[in-house]
Amino acid sequence: MAAEKINMPQLGESVTEGTISSWLVRVGDKINKYDPIAEVMTDKVNAEVPSSFTGTIKELVAQEGDTIQVGDLMCYIETEESNTAKTSKETHQERESKLEDVQEDTVKDQSMKKRYSPAVLRLAQENDIDLEQVEGSGKHGRITRKDLEKIIESGTKPTKEKTTTMESSPSEENKKTDTTTAASKQSGPTSQPGDVEIPVTGVRKAIAQNMVRSKQEIPHAWMTVEVDVTDLVTYRNQIKDSFKQKEGYGLTFFAFFVKAVAQALKEFPQLNSTWAEDKIIQRKDINLSIAVAKDQELFVPVIHHADDKSIKGIAKQIHELAMKARSGKLTGDDMKGGTFTVNNTGSFGSIHSMGVINHPQAAILQVESIVKRPMIVNDMFAARDMVNLSLSLDHRILDGLVCGQFLARVKELLENMNENTINIY
Repeated sequence: MAAEKINMPQLGESVTEGTISSWLVRVGDKINKYDPIAEVMTDKVNAEVPSSFTGTIKELVAQEGDTIQVGDLMCYIETEESNTAKTSKETHQERESKLEDVQEDTVKDQSMKKRYSPAVLRLAQENDIDLEQVEGSGKHGRITRKDLEKIIESGTKPTKEKTTTMESSPSEENKKTDTTTAASKQSGPTSQPGDVEIPVTGVRKAIAQNMVRSKQEIPHAWMTVEVDVTDLVTYRNQIKDSFKQKEGYGLTFFAFFVKAVAQALKEFPQLNSTWAEDKIIQRKDINLSIAVAKDQELFVPVIHHADDKSIKGIAKQIHELAMKARSGKLTGDDMKGGTFTVNNTGSFGSIHSMGVINHPQAAILQVESIVKRPMIVNDMFAARDMVNLSLSLDHRILDGLVCGQFLARVKELLENMNENTINIY
């Protein structure tokens, strides 16, 4: 028999960690390869983690509710060695020896200790933590956000003030520690009688972390245009009932907007890009992320190769992804590979908003409510169906000129959609 590790898998593009919502196995359970062993939540998807081996569960290293990094150990499973695989058994002492060697190498190699991420710097500044005194658990000694969160939760934060009091007595140091602990407990908001405390866990915690990362790392800029979609509204309202009767799902306005965005991205591929520090990666495939809500959870599934799909095909995929999100059946593949986000904020009645970019994409487009407003047409007032399109852009990658040209093209496409120009099939 041999003990194998099962680590946290990559459950989506740019996903770096996951929260174990529940274990589906217990110690001693016999399972087959690909059997689900745990349910994991990330900011992009709720998914089941499959076993990489056939064998018996020996130890559950991570606990329910733990948030662990991609690649970190989840559990041990005992497997039977095949003749062509391992030729000798690894004893407990040998495994311990290897672990000590790895730990010793990690201690020796501290080359990444002073390579701080923006999130680590922010937490250190906000909580007055001296990073020089923090032991990093990341690769080559790198200090991670999780290291600082553990220090903050413990209430004993290493500060520069402490390092200068080398001659303080133990009792004085204890007093300082008590003071620091008390201050840390009092620094945050406290609830009052009648308030309701809601723990930040699971998807909400993951969303919060991803949004903070986006705002910290991406310099946002914004741009809005208004579009006259009167002809589009007239045509869609004429065919929506017959379409639903024939196809079995609705033909929403959103499908037309997604189609126009996909076509414009082919002409302005700069917006279909990703920032990669020393280079900008311009994506070939146009994979549009769309936001889908379920209760208090938000998911961002992807319409892959949206530029190759008809309006009918896009409408069908929007319907299918929404149904999967609301029934908890979205998979990692459904969430993977998004290159640009189109957000249907108009479904909530919004007329103007500024979206937070879906890291690491270059932009997000908010499609607002279609509102009938008086407009001047041929020097006369007329009632027209108007919609605002609000673009948030990563100013490291994009400038106002190309974004203005992109929005102008989307506007042109939408304003020329009518019964004579649209082929929904």
